[in-house]
Amino acid sequence: MASITGSAISISAPARKPVQAINGITSLRSVSFSSQGKSFPSIRSAPSRFRIYCSAANQETVDKVCAIVKKQLALPEGTAVTGNSKFSELGADSLDTVEIVMGLEEAFEITVDEGSAQDIATVQDAADLIEKLVGDKSA
Repeated sequence: MASITGSAISISAPARKPVQAINGITSLRSVSFSSQGKSFPSIRSAPSRFRIYCSAANQETVDKVCAIVKKQLALPEGTAVTGNSKFSELGADSLDTVEIVMGLEEAFEITVDEGSAQDIATVQDAADLIEKLVGDKSA
């Protein structure tokens, strides 16, 4: 069962009924978190590689990141790049990814620390991080 109330999301399932989800999660019993409070009050019986994806970035940011990725990787005209596009699937190696991050830093006037840069695998990851960093910068 999943429910969304305002900015809080709660996911739970009965103990004997596994929940099928992305990345092979098969025995999720209880997960809850609050995006506004930035707390993660309970994660019980969850696999060690559990990830929750919440798309926070607006479409304008995603589109701008797509354009920067296309330019940095010199992708042919007509190559589809979306929020779900993985840099590795677009042919990016580790050096390309560093150059993409540098291009994003310049375009959005932000600084991405090394730890956060290593967590970027998709266009959406980059766009979400940019929105967070721009928001932190404005605050």
